[in-house]
Amino acid sequence: MRYYFLTILFLFSILFPANLLMASGSAIPSSHKSQLAYQRVAPKLNREMKRIDAALGDPVFIRIFKKERILEVWLKQGLTYTRFKSYSICHHSGGLGPKLREGDKQSPEGFYTVEARQLNPNSDYHLSFNLGFPNEYDRSYKRTGSLLMVHGRCSSAGCFAMADFRMDEIYVIVESAMIAGQHQIPVHIFPFKMTKGNMAAHRNSKWINFWSNLKEGYDYFEGHRAPPLVTVKDKHYQFSAFRSFLFGGNLPDVAPEFRYTGLKKKREQRELEKKRLAAERLTAKRLAEKRIAEQLRREKRHKEKKERKKQPLYVTKTTRPKSSPPDLLGYGD
Repeated sequence: MRYYFLTILFLFSILFPANLLMASGSAIPSSHKSQLAYQRVAPKLNREMKRIDAALGDPVFIRIFKKERILEVWLKQGLTYTRFKSYSICHHSGGLGPKLREGDKQSPEGFYTVEARQLNPNSDYHLSFNLGFPNEYDRSYKRTGSLLMVHGRCSSAGCFAMADFRMDEIYVIVESAMIAGQHQIPVHIFPFKMTKGNMAAHRNSKWINFWSNLKEGYDYFEGHRAPPLVTVKDKHYQFSAFRSFLFGGNLPDVAPEFRYTGLKKKREQRELEKKRLAAERLTAKRLAEKRIAEQLRREKRHKEKKERKKQPLYVTKTTRPKSSPPDLLGYGD
């Protein structure tokens, strides 16, 4: 049914020259370029999503890591999200740390949302969507800047630039989620994967307090596998431990640290179980290979034995020369 719904909307976008799709009261821009992108990648994406029991149109969450140059796409399944793909970022300008002002060629860090009005299917940089910088937090620090995007063409001055074929997939995933009814797509941008090791390695940075605040949101998702509700209070990001979802259901109201610890232990147990099963499979494989090798050796010996039995036996008679009887008396002739 979901595929049928998306197909009808796609055909509608082709037939009507207004180049607008209406979904849940929001105008979703479309263009010939975005329609061609859909035709190119939608069948492949649906095949790949089917492996994790997902499909185009499922709710989307995006994470970006600047140091690792990775853009992650997560798809909602039930109350939690599953990582679908990690895309390599072709280029982003600036270093680690937030964007401060217009023209500093720095890419942002923080928590942003993408709505339908921020999609640009007619971008000069292939396809793009605006990240919504500056957000409320940025404005509280009087940070300035505009038109910070995720786009194609592999060229950036403060944006996150992707190769065009990767941008096709990302754009179609985002657009399809909006067509299916997702009003806002959260995009969380971090300087690096905010593990304890990475935080310790950057503890002397002037941005460590800012990053510690970002880490709260990072840890929430790592624990719950669902993005938090992000608000700003006293120039500080706040993260709700209880969130209503647009597509039904609520997360349990538990402390992120406790939930994170429990999930981490479960993941560790699953990893140990995977390693144990892998070791058992390897042992079974080696035993099977050993048995097969032994069987082949036995068959080879049996075959050689049969071949020897088939060969004719040749008996060579030896004749001893006749000799005179011994002269027992010792007399000669």
